[in-house]
Amino acid sequence: MIQGPEPEATRRSAGITESSRASRGWWDRNADDYQIEHGDFLGDDRFVWGPEGLDEAEAALLGPAAGLKGRSVLEIGAGAAQCSRWLAAQGALPVALDLSRRQLQHARRIDQEPGRPAPLPLVQADAAFLPFADASFDLACSAYGALPFVADTGRVQREVRRVLRPGGRWVFSVTHPVRWAFPDEPGPEGLTAASSYFDRTPYVEQDDRGLAVYVEHHRTLGDRVREIAAAGLRLVDLVEPEWPRWNEQEWGGWSPLRGRLLPGTAIFVCVAE
Repeated sequence: MIQGPEPEATRRSAGITESSRASRGWWDRNADDYQIEHGDFLGDDRFVWGPEGLDEAEAALLGPAAGLKGRSVLEIGAGAAQCSRWLAAQGALPVALDLSRRQLQHARRIDQEPGRPAPLPLVQADAAFLPFADASFDLACSAYGALPFVADTGRVQREVRRVLRPGGRWVFSVTHPVRWAFPDEPGPEGLTAASSYFDRTPYVEQDDRGLAVYVEHHRTLGDRVREIAAAGLRLVDLVEPEWPRWNEQEWGGWSPLRGRLLPGTAIFVCVAE
């Protein structure tokens, strides 16, 4: 098979439509490799918040596991729905949403394995345009799903608030904003700041025609807090997981070396007002 030229990495503007199209295409093309590379770490029914390995079973950021029974939960950017599967095992009623058809096919593949309970409800949709009625869910969550790849994350926050019932909890994890000032390298070269933390220009990989094939967006901590507040949500906690001693794996720019010196993940815990 003849491979095309490698995408060019650059920093440039990328709007809502271009970002969405690039993300859908990238995850459809790379879902198989992603599940092969990270499937063992993620498990089939484990709820892990990020590369550090913080489990929801331990952290209880959505609330005590015993209190999840019967509660409706929307998982945004669900991938193969590992988090939703864990929620279902606690008695919750999750819906797994993702932009990528291929990622959702992996979710269905796991659900069809012998001995699995009833398949999860799966929805292919853009996080900025949630196809649900107002006040449809008790809880919402996203573990590195959707938000880094959406141009208008303020809209995502407003959409989540819209579909949550008052008092509902919304918990999401993203790359810790401080990481954007450092090269995305797991070794010593990733320990020296190389760009401005305040530069919000998207990271874009584009093909030889200049069309984006991968887009990732940066927001500062302050940006995130203001988006949350403007959406009618209240931030009740910000969790920055420390790198555990047991975790010796590298995952992209995450590694034990960097993780023990710099925060890699930020988890925002919010409540709908």
